[in-house]
Amino acid sequence: MQNESLNKLLEEAKEQLKRAESSKDTEELRVRMLGKKGRFTEILRGMKDMRPEDRKEFGKAANQAKAEFEKALNQRREEIQKRAKAAKLEKETIDVTEPGEDILFGVEHPITQTINEIVDIFRSLGYSVYESPDVDTTFNTFDGLNAPETHPARDMTDTFYLTDKICVRPHTSSGEVRAEKELNLPFQIVLPGRCYRRDTPDATHSPTFHQVEMMVVGEGITMADLKGSLDYMAKKLFGPDTRTKFRPHHFPFTEPSAEMDVSCFKCGGKGCNVCKGSGWIEILGCGMTHPHVHQVADIDTEKYTGFAVGMGVERIAMLKYGIDDIRLLYENDMRFIEQFK
Repeated sequence: MQNESLNKLLEEAKEQLKRAESSKDTEELRVRMLGKKGRFTEILRGMKDMRPEDRKEFGKAANQAKAEFEKALNQRREEIQKRAKAAKLEKETIDVTEPGEDILFGVEHPITQTINEIVDIFRSLGYSVYESPDVDTTFNTFDGLNAPETHPARDMTDTFYLTDKICVRPHTSSGEVRAEKELNLPFQIVLPGRCYRRDTPDATHSPTFHQVEMMVVGEGITMADLKGSLDYMAKKLFGPDTRTKFRPHHFPFTEPSAEMDVSCFKCGGKGCNVCKGSGWIEILGCGMTHPHVHQVADIDTEKYTGFAVGMGVERIAMLKYGIDDIRLLYENDMRFIEQFK
């Protein structure tokens, strides 16, 4: 009687196994048949009530039935897995002859391109890159650069102050004082960086902008070295036919001081809307470093001289690429940026 119920259970389990269509179905069937409360488990658990002479024979038959079911279960599970894999491969078949998707390559921002171009020019002349922090002391920003307390740039309406003695740098010139204190003489460095001023955004002004500073300190440095270096830079930036012109100016940290113009690269100096008919475009300020700036770092002004240059990156980029509104550089419109590949 027991063997008949065992055979009936095995046939019933096999029939259910044939109807299983997924791994989930086979797992549920395994639990119903072989789990702690499964049908086969209950039958084996009932052997304790049999007579000893029947228990051995029934136990052997029950184990054979259980093993037969487990074998059928594994075979069905493999069939389902193979079928699922085949369906997945058919669904995910790749047509290797079909053209692939275009890969979109990024482009450096025109500001980054301009900075890198300027830095590379001066690296070719033996300059090193020196970086200074965006937040600096008012001493490095103004006092150390020989700027009097009445200088307009020190006004609260022009500079962002964090405390009375700490500000967000309005120019990269603050790095000059740090460099003179930290570097061994002689040195020639280029200082690129971001600057901040209380400017209302318009076509030519932005509260955040970039500058590149140059500084040279050594023996026998003259205005001729300054003019020769900047003339070389201008020809590399704007073309070999570019001419330069220096006009007297005033900066508290240089003496003598000058502003440098370049011949208009659009009209060749004949006069146009870019140069406002003058044939010249002003691009930077420069001069021989004032002795008071050297004295802040205890540099012997009888032995050492030097020069400093500060140029606005956005202005050069706008001139070089014909951009008429500085705000375009900060809108992150890829249609605009991708033009500079």
